[in-house]
Amino acid sequence: MATPLSPSPSSPLSTVAVVGLGTMGTGIAEVLARAGREVVGIDISEAAAAKAVAALEAATARAVERGRLTEQERADALARVRTSTDLRAAADADLVIEVAPESYEIKQQIFRELDGIVRPDTILATGTNALSVTRLAADSSRPERVLGLHFFNPAPAMKLVEVVSSVLTAPTAVSAVTNLALDLGKEPVAVGDRPGFVADGLLFGYLNQAAAMYEAKYASREDIDAAMRLGCGLPMGPLALLDLIGVDTARTVLEAMYAASHDRLHAPAPILKQLSEAGLTGRKSGRGFYTYEAPGSATVVRDALTPLEGAALTPGREIRSVGVAGSGTMASGIVEVFAKAGYEVVLAARSEEKAQTAKARIGKSLSRSVDKGRMTAEAAAQTLDRITAAGSYEAFADVDLAVEAVAEDLEIKQQLFATLDKVCKPGAILATTTSSLPVVACARATSRPQDVIGMHFFNPAPAMKLVEVVRTVLTAEDVHATVREVCGRIKKHAVDCGDRAGFIVNALLFPYLNNAIKMVQEHYATLDDIDAAMKLGGGYPMGPFELLDVVGLDVSLAIEKVLHREFRDPGLAPAPLLEHLVAAGCLGRKTGRGFREYARR
Repeated sequence: MATPLSPSPSSPLSTVAVVGLGTMGTGIAEVLARAGREVVGIDISEAAAAKAVAALEAATARAVERGRLTEQERADALARVRTSTDLRAAADADLVIEVAPESYEIKQQIFRELDGIVRPDTILATGTNALSVTRLAADSSRPERVLGLHFFNPAPAMKLVEVVSSVLTAPTAVSAVTNLALDLGKEPVAVGDRPGFVADGLLFGYLNQAAAMYEAKYASREDIDAAMRLGCGLPMGPLALLDLIGVDTARTVLEAMYAASHDRLHAPAPILKQLSEAGLTGRKSGRGFYTYEAPGSATVVRDALTPLEGAALTPGREIRSVGVAGSGTMASGIVEVFAKAGYEVVLAARSEEKAQTAKARIGKSLSRSVDKGRMTAEAAAQTLDRITAAGSYEAFADVDLAVEAVAEDLEIKQQLFATLDKVCKPGAILATTTSSLPVVACARATSRPQDVIGMHFFNPAPAMKLVEVVRTVLTAEDVHATVREVCGRIKKHAVDCGDRAGFIVNALLFPYLNNAIKMVQEHYATLDDIDAAMKLGGGYPMGPFELLDVVGLDVSLAIEKVLHREFRDPGLAPAPLLEHLVAAGCLGRKTGRGFREYARR
């Protein structure tokens, strides 16, 4: 089980050997040297050792330019690093950190040789994120001194360090390495030995599903990546991240995770094997899911799969006025977005009073924008003037686009679509904002299924840039073209996807959240450790439990159930802990208690 770690006296580990001077090993060496440790960098390749020294010189020079180091501090740090191609150079090390390729054979060979070289009290740490620390320890003559020390890439920038104990590890070794991590300015989290540990255990399942989604041609690589960046606030899309990590590395990690869990969500997507075996391993080879300027480059270049800029779509229909059905937060946000973009908007609710309340909410939102200097008072007044509040859907008689934003209940939506079918003029486009229900079921409630499409906005609609544009098998090409064009006019980024549960974002996000709940349920890690690991190790704006409490546990459970029902994968079954909390009325922030407790407002 993971436990939170707190600062304690400074670590006595003054000399550290780093075995393997690739990107990660070089980054760890830099962190150690800058923190005052004597560093012995060891690699079987003289070229790799020379490259590591050059990289350290360049990285510390950049730190001086940015005012993070003085010239003297840089010189001192570089003087503390020496390199060798002989493992015997680790003889005086207090700690050896092995960062060799993810192979039991290679790592075990290194540990066996180190057994005969280092002092009896030296701690041996493996940087693995996929292999069993216990298995590596058991093969050593000093298993109590072996543990895992998992840094994240790039090591100088990433705060998280997972300290991994096996059942054989001595607490004194864990304590010494934990203190070192704190001295390095890192945030250590103690975890048990299972493939992927906390951060990668959650991250790689998500990356694997994104690869499978792309392989199934459900959405383009650009749309999958844009959806997760813009819909979840992630620093990188999953396919770009796989290219950065290395497709072959990801496949190795997933193989180890699947061997331990037998969860189909961890079974590597076949495309990972195909790309790996073709040598298309991502940035390092110059080609993976994307094509790069050169091996090792981060610059993506056009290839046969890159969409053409401004590629001619089917001519669309003219949209001058828009109707939005609903009076909740999402409906109000969508009305605001359309009105700001210059459209005449009819906001229709079940009563005049509800519609007027929603319009007043939009007025307050516009006032806040004026207060923050985002728009002028005149522009806000003109935006509000474009909105007509109505207590009946009859007011949609002349709109060119009707957007449904009512409760996430299929029966309610189908009734509304049957009404829209009667009141909207021929040629009007009917859109649903559902996040998880079948769009085609709404379309079939009308006599014009070809005019029905999904437009999934994200909350809060005025701030979130993403719209998932969901075509059914019946949606007309010109309807799709029109909605894409409208998204551009309202300054949203449209991504295309087919009509299946979860679309892109929720289909990738909620299994990850569900897996986080399972980790807590199995007492592998605490809420705080998991949230910290994903924010610090994965660059997520919120940890999974923070996000679940914001979304609402009832909403999350409903989406989990829809995904499980659609894909029939046992790994997607909602975690029992989530079901228990919902049954107990602990729904998150809105009720004052979910995974955590909140002060009542």
